[in-house]
Amino acid sequence: MNRDIVIIGGGPGGYVAAIRGAQLGYNVTLIEKHKIGGTCLNYGCIPTKALYRNAEILNTLKNIDEYGISVDNYSFDIEKIQSRKAEVVNQLVTGIEQLLNSNNIEVIEGTASFLDKNTLKVIKTDGNEEQISAKNIVIATGSKAFLPNIEGIDLDGVYTSKELLDFEEVPKRLVVAGGGVIGMEMAGIFNSLGSEVSVIHSRKYLLKQIDKDVSKRFASYIKKQGTKVITSSRISKIEKAELGLKVYFTDKKGEKHLDADAVLISTGRRPVVDGLNLESIGIEYDDRGIKVDNNFMTNVEGIYAIGDVNGQMMLAHVASHQGITAVDNIAGLPNEVNYDVVPNCIFVFPEIAASGITEDMAKENEIECKASKFLFRANGKALALGEPEGFVKVISDMDDKIIGVQIMGPHASDLIHEGTLAINKELSVTDISHTIHAHPTLSEAFMEATMGLNDTAIHLAPLKGRRK
Repeated sequence: MNRDIVIIGGGPGGYVAAIRGAQLGYNVTLIEKHKIGGTCLNYGCIPTKALYRNAEILNTLKNIDEYGISVDNYSFDIEKIQSRKAEVVNQLVTGIEQLLNSNNIEVIEGTASFLDKNTLKVIKTDGNEEQISAKNIVIATGSKAFLPNIEGIDLDGVYTSKELLDFEEVPKRLVVAGGGVIGMEMAGIFNSLGSEVSVIHSRKYLLKQIDKDVSKRFASYIKKQGTKVITSSRISKIEKAELGLKVYFTDKKGEKHLDADAVLISTGRRPVVDGLNLESIGIEYDDRGIKVDNNFMTNVEGIYAIGDVNGQMMLAHVASHQGITAVDNIAGLPNEVNYDVVPNCIFVFPEIAASGITEDMAKENEIECKASKFLFRANGKALALGEPEGFVKVISDMDDKIIGVQIMGPHASDLIHEGTLAINKELSVTDISHTIHAHPTLSEAFMEATMGLNDTAIHLAPLKGRRK
């Protein structure tokens, strides 16, 4: 065994694990069959956010008169939009490749499968084959889009997010199957680009695991923006029509249909385990992913699984943290992932971010709690930005310890980390209220919402019956 650690997959879990291994002095090899950076950098988080920025600018232009500025006859160039997106992706991928090189990490382009618990067969992209052995092997093969059994799902014009990201023209009518994070981010982007967007979602509320307060208000906002929202419904089939596609769905009243030029299937993701030959060495897994312990080791000693492939929480930043944790445990360094305080950021309009538990979750788990909201329309910075929609909601236990934060509004993805730190460090309302927040900033909304938990917020009317 000439290597200490071999990692299969160069996404945000794999490449971070590789760098952490090198930092600890290990001989590390990284095997990637396609592109360093995985789905996140190449087909997910990063290209989507590049397009999200285009959508942000277009939304501002649509309301530019409010700022006393006139812009006539603006347009956009899809080729330049795609070129900019590619430049952002390439810059980040190149940077990671340089980091791997500077850490003396061997990178092999190819596909790996297990021969035994310490040996991999690698078929390289150049056609050559090699056997690689290691003391520890980390599986970080990620996930792929789940395609449900829907008649017509293989028709031209039906896409996953990966294909739709490379659009060459904006579809006039876009139907989005699924109201989760990916579906709603893409819906927002294409609505801003001018598509007539309809979302068909199987559940009553959009965005699973988000506070119902947030989900209800968000649905109201996007309807005002022109997006059609159909909940508690399922797509039954897709048919080719004379002009585009017909998307049939079933709700409480029976079968209906929508006309579309394009359909996005965003009904979740599934772990990538195909071709790894896991059965030959007895690794336990199911449709949700490879089973691991708290150290991310599988049932086979010395083999670990991190990121989407273990199905625990499919977020890029979670994959990275799991990668560090797994390698630290290989080195005998104590490290665990606390899933109770993982920030979840959704790049829609307005942005949504959450950490800790929701008020609904607290009730389900019979946790006594208090909740307080502060509207961005009462925040000076939000008004100055022209983005007053949304609110900050903070939840505490009865001892005033902060246990959950939900934010919908401007820069929610940046603001959530103060809440995440507060939950992680078990900070109280007093800890936040005694910390001076700069004015005028969006962060003041978090402070005011937190202070509202014990009715000491300055810019929030007192609750009836709580102050005399």
